[in-house]
Parts: sequence; C-alpha cells; structure tokens
Amino acid sequence: SKLAALFEHPLYNIPVPEVTEKDKLFVINPMEKFSLHSSGSDEWVSSSKAETLLPTGKTAYDTYPTWLKFHVGINRYELYPRRDPLFPALLRDLATQRIVSSVQKSGGTQLKLIMTFPNYGQALFKPMKQTRDQETPIDFFYFSDFERHNAEIAAFHLDRILDFRRIPPVSGRLVNITKEIRDITTDKKLAKTFFISPAGNVCFYGECSYYCSTEHALCGKPDQLEGSMAALLPDKTLAKRRSWRSPWRRSYHKSKKAEWELNPNYCAQVRETPPYDRGHRLLDLIDMTILDFLMGNMDRHHYETFEKFGNDTFLLHLDNGRGFGTHSRDEPSILAPLQQCCSIKRSTYLRLQLLATQPFRLSDVMREALAADPLAPVLAEPHLRALDRRLGKVLVAVGRCLAR
Repeated sequence: SKLAALFEHPLYNIPVPEVTEKDKLFVINPMEKFSLHSSGSDEWVSSSKAETLLPTGKTAYDTYPTWLKFHVGINRYELYPRRDPLFPALLRDLATQRIVSSVQKSGGTQLKLIMTFPNYGQALFKPMKQTRDQETPIDFFYFSDFERHNAEIAAFHLDRILDFRRIPPVSGRLVNITKEIRDITTDKKLAKTFFISPAGNVCFYGECSYYCSTEHALCGKPDQLEGSMAALLPDKTLAKRRSWRSPWRRSYHKSKKAEWELNPNYCAQVRETPPYDRGHRLLDLIDMTILDFLMGNMDRHHYETFEKFGNDTFLLHLDNGRGFGTHSRDEPSILAPLQQCCSIKRSTYLRLQLLATQPFRLSDVMREALAADPLAPVLAEPHLRALDRRLGKVLVAVGRCLAR
C-alpha cells in the first residue's frame, strides 16, 4: 500500500504541539455518559448515574457515538488526528446509518440536504448532478458551475493526503429518494418539488437560487441517487465559527477584475493587514490555494475558523463541490497567492516534493484512497492524471520563487 507507506513517512509524523485544555474545542466531563432514551430526547446522564450505567472497564467516552467523538477531538491544531482510530467507523456511519430525517439546508446557491441519523449525528448530503466524465462546459462562469458530489469526496481525501486535515470526513452514499428523502421529510417546501418523470424515475428539485427547477431536477434510477455525505461540524451555538473573506476572492462579476488581478504588488498590501501580518495565517491560506489549484476549484471566496482559537489556528476548507470540474485545462490564477507572495510552509513544500516521486505519486495514493469509498471509482482517470500535472506546476512556481 503506497498510502500506508506515505503515512508512515517522517514528513507525516511531525509532532503537533502539546494540546492543553484551552486548545480543545470542547472540555468535557469524563464522567458524563451519552444516552439515547426511548422517549427520543437527547439527554446527558449525570455523573452520579453514569457510574452505575457503565460496564466495567469502560469510560464515558466509550458511550459516545462516532460523530460526537469527532467533535470532542477537534483542537487548535487539527480537525482530526493523523492516526485517527475513529476514521473507518465514522466513514462507515456516514455511508450506512439509517436516515431518520431529511430537510433542505437553508442558504447556499444549490440544493443540499441535512440528514439526521438515529444517534443524533447529522450529515450534509450533496446529490449527484453530473457523471464522472462530464467536464464543466468551457463557456461556464466559475460561479454558475455545478457542485459535484464526487468533488466533495475527493477533496476530503486530497486534503488528508496533503496532511492539512482541514476538511470534515466525507463518504459517498447511494440514497433511496423515496424512502430516505420523500417519505420522511418534514420540509414542506422540499416535499412540493417531488414528481415522477416520463421515464418513471422519482425526481425532486428543492428551492435554491441556482439549478432548482424541473429542468435541473435530481432524478433517481428509478429512485436510487448518488451523493456525498459530509460529517457536520459542531452546531454554531456550541462552537462559534468566524467567516473570513479571502483576500484573493474573485470579483464574481462577468467583466470586472478583482484588485489582486490588476496589482502585481498586491501581496505586500495583504502582509500589512491583520490577520495576515503575523503568525501563520498567510501560509495557511497558501496551503488552501495549493489544494484548490490541484482540484481546479475557483470558488474559494471565504474560509472559516473556530472563534475560540482566535487567529492562531487552522483554516476550515469547507464547500469543495466546485473542484474536479475540468481535467483538460488548468487555472493558473488560482495559484496567485503563492506566486505573488513567494511564500510556502517548508513542511508543505517537502510533502509536495515527496508526492511527485514515483513511490508516492499523488495520483496513485489518491486512487488508492478513493477505492475504499462506496461510490468508487470517485474520479475519472483523467482527473487523477491532472493531479500529477498540476503538482508539477506548483513545484515549478515554488522553484521560480526560490530562484528569485
């Protein structure tokens, strides 16, 4: 296994700083037991009762469902640890847990559903909109592109292979539109949009600002539909997140250009602006830029951080559905922060060099990682080959900076 060998490499074993109580997103009482009551209420049993309810040798943590263990494990330095024993179980839950509720997620430009499991875990479902080998039409603006379910799955694995670990776990899943969406939804607006197509397939389209119409309906075969299931982050009422506008955000206009596209010295200005004037925030943003260039994602207008950790923490790489739309062409403008600032983390650069070598070729380790997903093959082969080509271009860009 190339993937196992990659994760054993010294560059994937650089220790994270020691995690203190203040570095944890949640500080929990080790005696509190998670309990699912038949009444259906989500209730925490007090520590006095927990002692009598826990089997010998078990801790209260052992009673937590996988989604809660994932939330409890988040800290200042990483969304999840490199060697996370929780990983296989969490991905399996996303792919197989019974769905008890499906409602449309508010906001956003395209249709997404929030799905709830019997253990109160929740996932964000993005349905399949186009086949693996369909490329984004060449005349499409980046802001009107489809969001792809397989891009969400592939982005999660790419982020992990780059050792960023800033995307919540995602699994592919085949969903029954009738039993797992239509028959159980309490969302009246969503319920009104279901119909049977002339071909006898169950379809729906929801309500949103792009692609929510009968012409862009999501149809099953006859009611089976592929989608990505992403583990939800802790509710914002429990763990506030701050949204940051990217300094290299595109203009989202058909003819206007953004300032960074016109000013070659734009980075000097960014370096003087908080929070990019100190710490590793700019370097983290350049990490995100490299991830986006490798998957061809032009739609990174914002990113988020957990408010509790202030400016000294990682960036969350959320919403990656507009990646992996084209394999036949690359978008050099995505690399603007790297090219204009000529800065990169040493560890990131060394890992990129490693992934360009034959024993750990990026396309090979990605292919292996994606093979375990229920919807494999997740990416068409040309997309995997494009990763190697783009990685070469990132290394050339860094080489030019080093030469300068």
